[in-house]
Amino acid sequence: MKVTIVGAGNVGATCADAIAYRRIASEIVLLDIREGFAEGKALDIMQTQTTLGFNTKVSGSTNDYSKTAGSDVVVITSGIPRKPGMTREELIGINAGIVKSVAESLLQHSPNAIVVVVSNPMDTMTYLTLKATGLPKNRIIGMGGALDSSRFKTYLSQALDKPANDIHGMVIGGHGDTTMIPLTRLAAYNGVPVSEFLSTERLEKVAADTMVGGATLTALLGTSAWYAPGASVAYLVDSILNDQKKMIPCSVLLEGEYGQSDICIGVPCIIGKNGIEKIVAIDLNDEEKAKFAKSADAVRAMNADLKSVLA
Repeated sequence: MKVTIVGAGNVGATCADAIAYRRIASEIVLLDIREGFAEGKALDIMQTQTTLGFNTKVSGSTNDYSKTAGSDVVVITSGIPRKPGMTREELIGINAGIVKSVAESLLQHSPNAIVVVVSNPMDTMTYLTLKATGLPKNRIIGMGGALDSSRFKTYLSQALDKPANDIHGMVIGGHGDTTMIPLTRLAAYNGVPVSEFLSTERLEKVAADTMVGGATLTALLGTSAWYAPGASVAYLVDSILNDQKKMIPCSVLLEGEYGQSDICIGVPCIIGKNGIEKIVAIDLNDEEKAKFAKSADAVRAMNADLKSVLA
């Protein structure tokens, strides 16, 4: 099984490293516009084979899309990273043209691939990819919900002082600081609602920390995070290639689900060999429904800026 990752920067290279180390794919191709950059990252990863014990073939190329031919999954991380003080929304004008061109070039060589979109603003870039390529919606997946949910579970784990892998929780809505919705009501510690252990005030703090999780790291690092995003992509790709049918919150085109249409936004999905195999309907309460509708309005407003790119 072959995976192509466009963009060999921090997120793309970490994604490739995680996929290789976990033996998720037999071949990975890294692509980047910078001369020799992807080749260097690929060679560096390959030189960990004997010490980490994997046999995945990792290669790099400087913008030669023919090397990506026959990919089962293509991951788009390309675009400029978010800088301190910059919102995901401000990235749209710069990254929209890049993502559209990349998606079209990839599909010329891998027409049957499933596309995972990472570039920000992620929900809008997912919608752009869907509209620009004309692919069925099951083959275009925005990965933001997987990352936001991993951050949510981490903050819950810290608040509870319990192992993160015993925590279950998800984030739906837009992949933005003001649009994501951590579902604290449904979060659980080994099946027991976390509200049994944490006060309402503490849960509100966990939700607030989750919502600014990306911005917090950007302020600390001076650029966007990469370890958790790269691992989240690998987690999603694993469920696709190995048909694991995991329930993962992802940005997907809604056609009436959750009361929304003609928008890509984060909802729980079953992820398998066909990409989005099912959108899972969660019974939201009135407050959560209102938050979701507000989040969708914000994402839809960003999508309006795509008119010139899609023309």
